[in-house]
Amino acid sequence: ARKRSSPVFAAVQDNMGALVARLIWTAFRARRSPLQDTTVTDGAIYKRHKRPRIVSDQSDAYSGSNIQEEHHCQAIGILTSGGDSQGMNAAVRAATRVAIFKGCRIFGIREGYQGLVSNLIEELSWEQVSGIMKLGGTVLGTARCDQFRKREGRLLAAKNLIQHGINNLVVVGGDGSLTGANIFRSEWEGLLQELVEKNELKDTDITGLEHLNIVGMVGSIDNDFCGTDITIGTDSALHRIVEAVDAITSTAASHQRSFVMEVMGRHCGYLALMSGLAVGADWVLIPEDPLSEGWESKMCAEVKRARDGGRRYSLVIVAEGAVDDQGSAITSQRVRQVIETELKHDTRITVLGHVQRGGTPSAYDRILGCRYGAAAVMAILNATPETPSCVITMQGNRIQKLSLMECVNKTQDVGVALKSKDYAQALDCRGRSFANNLSLYKKLRAVQPPDKVDESNRVSITCVKTTNPKVLARL
Repeated sequence: ARKRSSPVFAAVQDNMGALVARLIWTAFRARRSPLQDTTVTDGAIYKRHKRPRIVSDQSDAYSGSNIQEEHHCQAIGILTSGGDSQGMNAAVRAATRVAIFKGCRIFGIREGYQGLVSNLIEELSWEQVSGIMKLGGTVLGTARCDQFRKREGRLLAAKNLIQHGINNLVVVGGDGSLTGANIFRSEWEGLLQELVEKNELKDTDITGLEHLNIVGMVGSIDNDFCGTDITIGTDSALHRIVEAVDAITSTAASHQRSFVMEVMGRHCGYLALMSGLAVGADWVLIPEDPLSEGWESKMCAEVKRARDGGRRYSLVIVAEGAVDDQGSAITSQRVRQVIETELKHDTRITVLGHVQRGGTPSAYDRILGCRYGAAAVMAILNATPETPSCVITMQGNRIQKLSLMECVNKTQDVGVALKSKDYAQALDCRGRSFANNLSLYKKLRAVQPPDKVDESNRVSITCVKTTNPKVLARL
C-alpha cells in the first residue's frame, strides 16, 4: 500500500497509462481513420451518399477517389481576394488541414493578389489555422492589386510562385477574382518561358511546374454568383440584417415610425429579398424586379394597409442597386421622401453597410467553408494538365465542380442584362430558386384578411404536436 501511494509509483502509473492510451489510439487509427468512411464525390466530401449528378459538361469530374488515397506531394497556394466574407477562414482551415493530411505543402498568400506580386507567401502549418473558424473576415487578408491586372505584375507573380514550387492555386473570392485567376492560368506557360528567356529562372526551376491548376471558391455576402445556391458569407450577412431589423422594429413600434433599411446588393437583390421574407417587410426593392411607373402610390398603399390593420411601424428594405423599369436608381432617400410626403410618417433611414460583412460567421457558413475547402484541395489533387479551371459550388445541398469561366460569364451576363434593361434575362440568370422566393414574397404581401367570413363553409383546424406513434396511429 505504501509503494502504491509513493510519488515514484504514481509517476510510473501515469506514464504507463499515457503509453497504453497512445497504443490504443494508434491501433484505432491504423484500423479506422476518422476520414476512412468519407469519400470525395464530384468535389464533395460525403458519407454514405450516392454519387451526385454532374451538372457540368466537363469531362474532368472528380474520380470519386477516397480521401485516404495516396497522392504525390504537391505545393498548393491559397489566397482570399476581393471583398471579405464570413466563413472564408473556415475554408482556409479546411483546405490547409486536408492538404497537410494528404502529404502536400500548402502556402498562404497574404493580401490577395498583392501577395503574389509582393511575394507575401508563407507555408502554413496545422497549428497556424487552429481557432480561426470563429473569426470573421479573412486571416490571410485581402487587397486590391492594380499590378496584377497588367502582364508585368502577373510575370512577377509567376516568378514568386515558381520560387516556392507552387503550381496549384486555390482562390477564394468573387467573379472578378476568379476571372483574374483564369487569365493567370491561360498565360502561365508563356510567363514561365519569358522568365527563362530573361534568365530570371532556369529550365530546371520550372521542371514539373509547367501547368497551373486553378480551383475557385466563391466568397461573397451578396450571393451574386451564378451556378451555386449559396456563397460563403451569405448566411451570416442575412443573419446580421435580420438581427438589425429585429432591434430597429422595437423602437420603431414604440414611436410609430417608418424605417427604410438599405442593405448591400449592387447587382443582386438576394439579401434584400430574403430578409424581407424573414422579417415580413412591407415593401422590398431589388435590381432584378424593377418597379414600373406609379410604384410610389402602390408602396404607400401597402404601408398604409398594414398600419390600418393595427401595425405600429412600417418597414421598407432597399437593395443598394434598386432601380425602376427605366433604369433610374431608387435610393433610400427617395423612398423616405415618398413616405413622408404621401403618408406623413415620421421616417428614418438605416444603412447597414459593412456591418453585414463583419462579425463571427454563422454555423452554416462555417460548415459551408469546411466543405468547400476540403473539396477544393481534392479537386487540385485530382487535376491533370488538361483540367480546365473549376469552381466549387453548392447545388441542392450537394457540392459540385463546375467550369469556372462558364459560371463567371453567366454571372457577368446579369450585370449586362440589368444595364440593357433586360430584367427578365437577369432574373432567369439568378435561377429558379430566386424567382420562386420573389414570387412567394409577392404572394404573402398580397394576402389580406377577408372582410367577411362565410360561417356555413367555415372549417375548423386542429394542430396536434406529438411524436408518440400511438397517438399518430389514431389520427
